[in-house]
Amino acid sequence: MKILKSITQQYPALFSPLAAGLSVMVCCFVWLSSPGLATAKSNTYEIVVHGGQVEKTIDYFKNKNFWGANTHDKDLDVPRIILAVTSKRWEKESQKVEVKVKKELFYRAIVPMILYANELILKERQALEELNEIQRKGKALSAKEMSRLQSIAKKYGLKEVDDSKKQIAQLLERVDIIPPSLALGQTAYESGYGTSRFAVEGNALFGQWTYSGDGMKPKQHRKSKGNYGVAAYKWPFDSVRSYMHNLNTHSAYQGLRDKRAVLRGQGKEVAGLALADTLTSYSEKGAEYVKTLKSIISVNGLEVADNAYLRDEPMTLVVGVDDVKQVGEAESKIEQLRASGELDRIIKSMRLDGEE
Repeated sequence: MKILKSITQQYPALFSPLAAGLSVMVCCFVWLSSPGLATAKSNTYEIVVHGGQVEKTIDYFKNKNFWGANTHDKDLDVPRIILAVTSKRWEKESQKVEVKVKKELFYRAIVPMILYANELILKERQALEELNEIQRKGKALSAKEMSRLQSIAKKYGLKEVDDSKKQIAQLLERVDIIPPSLALGQTAYESGYGTSRFAVEGNALFGQWTYSGDGMKPKQHRKSKGNYGVAAYKWPFDSVRSYMHNLNTHSAYQGLRDKRAVLRGQGKEVAGLALADTLTSYSEKGAEYVKTLKSIISVNGLEVADNAYLRDEPMTLVVGVDDVKQVGEAESKIEQLRASGELDRIIKSMRLDGEE
């Protein structure tokens, strides 16, 4: 992290996401294309700088075959585009476009991160299912397999126990996806489609509270609620992963995990609308929050995202800059970081491999 800190001090406009808000790629941006996660340490990133407004962004999505009416008779395939660093321009740019376009841009920018975060969760779930199958066949877990099990258990807040079968069963209730339609609905609600102060200042896409003392303070802070604030994140993707981890571990969302497990057991789809009713504890508004959330999902047709999948293609990381005049400077700086190897270390700090 010392390396990252030194880089952000040298070039804050490019690598200081805490000072940036969600641009949804409306402003000028830089694409860093990697030939897959396995090569993230190889320092072989193709870097393309592109400057444009809303129309240019829409053109980019059209070129990616990711714009326009979706056909509901087939699953939605989504390009692997991950927001890495965002600019502040979306807050103002979003006021210049019609609401429908604003929403479409927002959802298309966020859904790849949600799908990818779920991919990482499913890899852990697959590991648990493999361990479960080993024990089902009456075999004992090896030391390496037990170590893997305890690593996942620690990550998901379960204490180490002697009964590994029971522990795996408990983990399978926690280590599971969050329906994309639910996540999209909540981030739209909580961040005001990426325009809230918390989204702009701290990549806080889901409005999660923290009592650590270093959260972003609401303008109308209520002392009766304690030393709370809204959690800020270095990277937008951190916010997505934190939100999912919260729903998968916090006691307030046991109902969501129980209902999801029941759906799994019945062989039914784990859909956003089916789980939304369990989120009365997510907001002080309780049932009214759930009612609004379900309306956002339904009115905007977000259910289609529950069957969406990421394309089998190289991942693209998106870096936003605040002004078209910064594009050349950004390109030059990124090339310097790539040549020195520091770009690899910055990307590694994003934990795109799922490691803590």
